[in-house]
Amino acid sequence: MLSSNPWWTSTVNRTIICVLIIFIVYFSYTFNSCLVSSINRVLRRDPPPLEAVSPKKDVTPTTDPPEIRIFGSIVRVVPLIPGSECNESAESFPKYRLLHPQGVMPTRQLPDTLIIGVKKSGTRALLEFIRLHPDVRAAGCEVHFFDRHYSKGLHWYRHHMPPTIEGQITMEKTPSYFITKEVPQRVHHMNPNMRLLVVVRDPVTRAISDYTQAASKKKGMKRFEELAFVNGSVGVVDTKWAPVKIGVYSKHLERWLQYFPLSQFLFVSGERLIEDPAAEIGRVQDFLGLKRVVTEKHFYFNATKGFPCLLKSESSSSPHCLGKTKGRNHPVIEQTAIARLREFYRPFNMKFYQITGNNFGWP
Repeated sequence: MLSSNPWWTSTVNRTIICVLIIFIVYFSYTFNSCLVSSINRVLRRDPPPLEAVSPKKDVTPTTDPPEIRIFGSIVRVVPLIPGSECNESAESFPKYRLLHPQGVMPTRQLPDTLIIGVKKSGTRALLEFIRLHPDVRAAGCEVHFFDRHYSKGLHWYRHHMPPTIEGQITMEKTPSYFITKEVPQRVHHMNPNMRLLVVVRDPVTRAISDYTQAASKKKGMKRFEELAFVNGSVGVVDTKWAPVKIGVYSKHLERWLQYFPLSQFLFVSGERLIEDPAAEIGRVQDFLGLKRVVTEKHFYFNATKGFPCLLKSESSSSPHCLGKTKGRNHPVIEQTAIARLREFYRPFNMKFYQITGNNFGWP
């Protein structure tokens, strides 16, 4: 006759069940610990050098990133992409941490868009504003390839660009490109289809801003009026002084037009970039063939600094203004000096308006 007591009520059987439960718990813990350790080892591995990948944007690596099954799902472990050393810790930016479930790896490309100038007109603001767009990747610092480091070659230049994937624009900003004689030909030689962004500003205000920046770095600098005019007296403008010379936009532009058609330029107003940044950035996005993603919702006006700031930056969701060097108070300049400079620039401004088809409304 069979026992009416269930088999698990036996002392021996209960002991066996307890041992089995302990074994299962131990095995599960050991397995998960090994799994976490494996993932950490994979993430710590150095990714293959980006320069070893073909420059074509549609390149796919020959081997897929490792896959691990966790709780019945396949997880592909992809290491974070290192940022360019000239990209101001770009590897920390959320949009630069690219995960590619289809195995598409980013590669460093030569730029297809340049912000070529003009110094002290808003080039940094333009760069910070447009790089909010998810389809724009930009070198964070001024690379100076075409004016200072051209002899180092395109391989060196490409290395200073951020990694991009198919459909993203690679951009670089160096304001001195606009005024350097050799640069237009060099840029054309690299890419005759280069898109060129030029930020311009009232040349008198620009010259004063340029002087203000230089004076903040050099103690005991002569007064603006002494440097802007020959012999230091208001009368003959010293066209050899860099802050004055840069503002003759039409002469610099004519040099560029020997190599590039006007259709490849977009002229951005430095004044409107402050007054209505969303509208100017909208024009930039249209010129680059991008959807208008950066809009008025991204900006707020900072009354203390006197220009717009971002409600969120590329690297942070908190409000962000440009550095403390932006928005300096200009020194008081004699009105006779300002009037003489406006008289000097007026014919060059009119020619610039005529060439570009834009009247910037400078006094």
